[in-house]
Amino acid sequence: MDVYPNKRNSWLSKVPEVTIFFWIIKVLCTTVGETFSDYLSVNVGLGLPLTTGIMGIAFVLVLFLQFKASRYIPFLYWLTVVLISVFGTLVTDNLTDGIGVPLETSTIVFAILLGVTLLVWFLYERTLSIHSIYTRRREAFYWLTILFTFALGTAVGDLYSEQLGLGYLNTGILVVAIIAVVFLAWKFVKLNEILAFWTVYILTRPLGASLGDYLSQSKLNGGLGLGATLTSVIFLIAILAIIAYLAVSKIDLLSTKEGTAAPIRVAGNRNAVLTQTLLVVCLFLVACVGGYEWRSNRIASQPVSSQATLSGQLTAFIQLEEEMVNLVNNHDAASAKPQADQLERDWDKAEPTLRKIDRKTWTDIDGTIDGVLAAVRSKKPDEGKCRNVLADSLNVLNAANQ
Repeated sequence: MDVYPNKRNSWLSKVPEVTIFFWIIKVLCTTVGETFSDYLSVNVGLGLPLTTGIMGIAFVLVLFLQFKASRYIPFLYWLTVVLISVFGTLVTDNLTDGIGVPLETSTIVFAILLGVTLLVWFLYERTLSIHSIYTRRREAFYWLTILFTFALGTAVGDLYSEQLGLGYLNTGILVVAIIAVVFLAWKFVKLNEILAFWTVYILTRPLGASLGDYLSQSKLNGGLGLGATLTSVIFLIAILAIIAYLAVSKIDLLSTKEGTAAPIRVAGNRNAVLTQTLLVVCLFLVACVGGYEWRSNRIASQPVSSQATLSGQLTAFIQLEEEMVNLVNNHDAASAKPQADQLERDWDKAEPTLRKIDRKTWTDIDGTIDGVLAAVRSKKPDEGKCRNVLADSLNVLNAANQ
């Protein structure tokens, strides 16, 4: 994956220079993607399908404007990144919560799609450098790659932080450590800069998601308790402030003068870069598979995991939902929100063990609980809708608990 940039002027590139501000906004956008999707689907009560549809339309419209632009426009570019972050997160969430696709499957599929996209991009263009995004085809490859990095990062982050019980903070710390290793390898071992860039770009997705979850989730659920709304607002303001600074200072332009090509460092010949790529892929495979097996074995070693069904394990969740039913029947659906918060905390905490026992039943229950949370937590809970989703959820819970 060596770099052989086209001789056209780099000032026509449709993407920004990779500076420290690039990475800061990237992480902030990723965090917003995690928290804002939760805010719309759960806090506002739109649900995953409707939220995905709305954000998908918004993403397509903004992406169309990005393609129509003839140059890099900071606000338009980063708005596209924010929306593709939200949409990529929702794609994975729909596969997991809506259809019941295992996170392991999503991780493998998106990893393959990402790898194929990068391979086809290189075969057509002979470069994966983001310094050369000035044709429609290259820009299409660029945004498709970014979409798959967000979807893959969401799947990997959820797999380790939630399903395998590693936790948001620990997952974030682990990702930061890996990014530091990649940076040191680029700085001192001459790791190819394009390989290093895309590796870190993928890793910033689970980093931002873990940061968003850690800030927004309640303290009892392993977070700081800021909530999805406040976390989204804080990070959106930070993104807008940095974008405004970049628009004025123009320090993220690839070139300040027309016709001046931005220098690109070439790290080794093509064979050396291919060797580096294979080595990095192998190292990640060993680390990911090894970490997955280690965490899975720890979960499997718990005494309760010897059960073949979820029978008797769901009583606490049933009691919480029955309390919510009583409040709704007393025309006090708003007071059921604390029970909904506890239901989410307890359900997430029990996820690694319960999913390990019976993945299919867990997925069915998880879908009904998402419906309960969305209905009860809406700004103005509809009593009829709350009764219906609670009845559906209790039916599934009671059937599995027998």
